[in-house]
Amino acid sequence: MTTTPNRTSTEPGTAGTADGLGPTTVLVANRGEIALRVMRTLRRTGLRSVAVYTDADAASPHTLAADEAYRVERYLDADAIVAAALAGGATMIHPGYGFLSENADFARACTDAGLVFVGPPAAAIEAMGDKIRAKDTVAAAGVPVLGGFTEKPGQPLPDDELLRAAAETGYPLLIKPSAGGGGKGMRAVHSPEALVTDAASARREALASFGDATLLVEKLVQRPRHIEVQVLADAHGNVLHLGERECSLQRRHQKVVEEAPSPLLSEEQRATMGEAAVAAARSCGYVGAGTVEFIAETGADGELSFSFLEMNTRLQVEHPVTEEVVAVRGERGVDLVELQLRVAAGEPLPFTQDEVSWVGHAVETRIYAEDADRGFLPSGGPILALREPSGPGVRVDSGVAEGGKVTSDFDPMLAKVITWGADRAGALRRMDAALASYTLLGCVTNTAYLRRLLLHPRVVAGDLSTDLIAQDPPPAAPEGVPEEVYAAAAVDHQLDLEGPPGPDRFAVPDGWRMGGPAWTPWRLRAPGQEATVVRVRRDGAAGRYLVSVDGPGSEPGSGTEPVTGEHEATGRKPVRVNARRSADGTRLTVTTPDRTRTYLRADDPATAHRWLGAEGSAWTLHEEPVTAALREDDAAADGTVRSPMPGTVLDVPVRVGQEVTAGTTLVVVEAMKMEHSVAAPVDGTVTTVAVRPGSSVPMDAVLVTVEPLTASAENPAGTPSTSTTEEQQR
Repeated sequence: MTTTPNRTSTEPGTAGTADGLGPTTVLVANRGEIALRVMRTLRRTGLRSVAVYTDADAASPHTLAADEAYRVERYLDADAIVAAALAGGATMIHPGYGFLSENADFARACTDAGLVFVGPPAAAIEAMGDKIRAKDTVAAAGVPVLGGFTEKPGQPLPDDELLRAAAETGYPLLIKPSAGGGGKGMRAVHSPEALVTDAASARREALASFGDATLLVEKLVQRPRHIEVQVLADAHGNVLHLGERECSLQRRHQKVVEEAPSPLLSEEQRATMGEAAVAAARSCGYVGAGTVEFIAETGADGELSFSFLEMNTRLQVEHPVTEEVVAVRGERGVDLVELQLRVAAGEPLPFTQDEVSWVGHAVETRIYAEDADRGFLPSGGPILALREPSGPGVRVDSGVAEGGKVTSDFDPMLAKVITWGADRAGALRRMDAALASYTLLGCVTNTAYLRRLLLHPRVVAGDLSTDLIAQDPPPAAPEGVPEEVYAAAAVDHQLDLEGPPGPDRFAVPDGWRMGGPAWTPWRLRAPGQEATVVRVRRDGAAGRYLVSVDGPGSEPGSGTEPVTGEHEATGRKPVRVNARRSADGTRLTVTTPDRTRTYLRADDPATAHRWLGAEGSAWTLHEEPVTAALREDDAAADGTVRSPMPGTVLDVPVRVGQEVTAGTTLVVVEAMKMEHSVAAPVDGTVTTVAVRPGSSVPMDAVLVTVEPLTASAENPAGTPSTSTTEEQQR
């Protein structure tokens, strides 16, 4: 779902009323949270919405939220989208971001069909879409640019010329495709020895991703800050800026956290950078909402320098932080989507630069379907339960809903959490509280990682750089699953056994026996962890238990341990626990002698995993049969290879009986448009192949079993399975 922003004024007094737009129908040529975000403005302003959807999105939130929806084969099918707009009676097309939003041919196709494209003219998209042309265009307008050199389209520089130009520019250098963005094809080069190889690799990736292998090479800024400026321009010659956003917290060149205003800039520096952004927009005849991105750094003398990076000719993912802090004539709360629509309809901007100010501070975090603690591996799965934060100063722009499914078909960003505060510290505190109350079960997300990142001393101090996450990461998550979570999961399973009293007490499977209840052993395993045995014994009324967490690798025992005193297996006294579920079964409350904690809970019937979530963290545990611990063939267990993420099996290049060495690729799994080669953990023989190409697998599903050779010092049994990730940009 998408929640409405909490503002001082719910009506954006900067954009006027909706009357000027007339009886307009707008087709939203996008999906997910941005489609819902645009529709929210359409609904508020009384405009009709038309959606497009693929088969994978037939029941998605954006499809159901529109007044009318049309099926298309692909979101990149421009002809089908234009046809849907005409069929739905639309007069305007809003492209959102991604997909066709920066496609000049699509903008022209809309115009040719008599539709209004809610974006800049096609010529401006072309001028800013090519990094080399964009750099030349803005440099001619006096906008500072980084030193470097470029290739001509279709004419890659020979190796000797490439090396000569690089030497003249000076190392380190940054190679990037001229035709694309999003970090694809980018390479940092620190010496001439690596230049030729890295350039060839960048060309291949650029060609595969964008159909154009042309490279732009620039001087690499060592500790860069990524700062972008929101600009607005109308067809009447008015161009202004709405201040900057700090987007320096990135992983793999993808933004993770954004904020406005930047903690780096002074008012004077903001004005200087804003003027440069306005000049860049004027240089290409821009109309609409756009973003001019800069690389900034502070010298030893404290002097700020910045250089043009690129211009995004569309609405940015992080536009909400600007909406939250910008005030017009003293009133906070603009709606950039409404301003886009008005400008596209030919209206002049309803305010001037002098009427713009900034109030407070806003922070945005991106909720991704990824496992940040396992190298940001993509995730997926059913959305079994979803709880989003709310309250004063909290906004959630979301594209998912409970009952849906996260797949590898689309971008892994699920939602954005935005908080506003009177100052930066207040906005960060509110964000931590908001993330603590965001819980999604069924799919691993980066929510807990975001909380740790925002507590990083450099983040708190505003000392940001684009390499912070890679070079100075936040503390890793605690190893394994906390004991209290194992205990909660075990008592939750125990509650499954509780039932209404019946005439035959022996028929109730809760461990009751003459002389007192027995211990019930629950063998629980989290993905990538050893199984942990938790013993539970009824302690009076239903919901009252004694619990003993034995730890990983424990044997389940016979269930005849002493009823009182210390537990034989652990030497520790069992803990008294009260447990109860909410009436709808979605929450589990566990009370120990010193703490009460409530978890969101859900079962995944497809995988028999049980999910628990609390304070921004989520855990999934699977009950293994007790006999799993009694297998005599321990070596075979050591060679069990599991999927590191949910996805689709692309290839199984091994067969039963084949001898393999450690590191041999056993299975290739695709998730979020990335291929992951899952390797053999040990030398041995393939004894089981549990999947085939085309199979969908949940995280931790058994893929292949390898019978290891006799353990040795060089090849110890039990070496953990590894996976090698290779991004395949499509």
